[in-house]
Amino acid sequence: MTEHTLTVAGVAIDTRHWIGGERVASTETFTDVSPIDGSVLGEISRGTATEAAAAVAAAKAAFPGWAATPRAERARVLHAIADGVEKRLEELAIVETTDNGALLRSHRRGVMPRVAHNFRFFADWLLQLEHEDFDTRGHTNHVSWDPAGPSVLITPWNAPLMLSTWKVAPALAAGNTVVLKPAEWTPLTASLLADIAAEAGLPAGVLNVVQGYGSEIGDALTSHPDVRRISFTGSVPTAKRISESASGNLTPLSLELGGKSPLLVFADADLDLAVDLAVEQYDNAGQVCLAATRFLVEESVAEEFTRRFVQKAATLVQGDPRDEATDIGPNIHPNQLDKIDGFVQRALAAGARAVIGGHRKDGQYYAPTLLTDVAQDSEIVQEEVFGPVLTLQTFTTEEEAVRLANDTRFGLAATLATGDPERAERVTARLVAGTVWVNCFFVRDLQAPFGGSRHSGVGREGGTWSFDFYCDIKNTVTAPKGWKDHG
Repeated sequence: MTEHTLTVAGVAIDTRHWIGGERVASTETFTDVSPIDGSVLGEISRGTATEAAAAVAAAKAAFPGWAATPRAERARVLHAIADGVEKRLEELAIVETTDNGALLRSHRRGVMPRVAHNFRFFADWLLQLEHEDFDTRGHTNHVSWDPAGPSVLITPWNAPLMLSTWKVAPALAAGNTVVLKPAEWTPLTASLLADIAAEAGLPAGVLNVVQGYGSEIGDALTSHPDVRRISFTGSVPTAKRISESASGNLTPLSLELGGKSPLLVFADADLDLAVDLAVEQYDNAGQVCLAATRFLVEESVAEEFTRRFVQKAATLVQGDPRDEATDIGPNIHPNQLDKIDGFVQRALAAGARAVIGGHRKDGQYYAPTLLTDVAQDSEIVQEEVFGPVLTLQTFTTEEEAVRLANDTRFGLAATLATGDPERAERVTARLVAGTVWVNCFFVRDLQAPFGGSRHSGVGREGGTWSFDFYCDIKNTVTAPKGWKDHG
């Protein structure tokens, strides 16, 4: 192995940036640590404005050729990338688990297959992307999607490769070139993606990967005048900084910013189903933007719901995410663990009661927690914790349930448990959320729009909505007259 290579479970990973089809090292590095046991995985090239400028320049240089590439050829390359992901699925799964602490069984069975699906879906959608021509007083209107240009994609650490390719795939399908900046806590699978894309025949400069801290490289990317699109998934404060940085060039933004989503449980619900949905919110150690972290339960069934929830949660196994029996792994970083515990301890000091959990465990593990006796205007109810911490409040009327559900600054998702289809229709129509699940959770189709309202984001991803963002949409109007005879 070279000084720029580290090994995870036998998988060799290049620690340098990928710019213009070549590996590029930085003079400085940052340390990548596994949340499973705190072990050092390696030193990663730490990008600055220099690498940012080089990556954007490479993307700009490659853009004309990729944009002019026929749709069918772009789709073929994306399918080839999907083939590469599937070929290396086990390697990607173990590397991602080691790097971010999510369950290995989930990476094998769901997450990494979804990575491949991201590429296949947008490759296929590209080939059917069209708008039927329409007439205006005898003139023909033709709508087209023109590639916009170099795109900067900044992605989070909770599902690194899946969420990266959720952006990379449609951007490439649209004919854009990409600069991907993965989260500094989880950089490894983005480096492997660069290798897979190159092996699949993606031309040099079409996909670039730069690593580092957002505070050191982020502004150089988001303020660059040659960047035509910016897509970001992460926190509200970071999104505000990106928005300010991009404003000088009026660069269009797509922002997915998390939430504080409710789970509404009505007395007419199947309580076993409701409890199953509730316990599922501990998935990925609570590090899921869509998680319904606020339980709103009708008062008449709250005691029974809580009893069943506690019983079900007690069966969860917390431990090493590489073990097939594990249900909850570690939290990503000591800083995040401190943040989670800070939220909980402040809530307890303010009068909340921990029905279960409420404390740290060994290492970077936090006990699954459910807090009751919380006020609607309290920090623990209003702010995103991003850990295995849930709250429970009660309501007595449908009107009160909707009011409580909508009473935060977020609006990403909502989950509803009820046995009454008419109630479901009434309530979902009034919920402020980009996605509402009724008697289910986390059913996601790439054809559907995804995004949030209020502080949960700007814009939508998925299907044609993704192409609408990554393209300049053009309408060409042609008159029925004026043609010269070329016979």
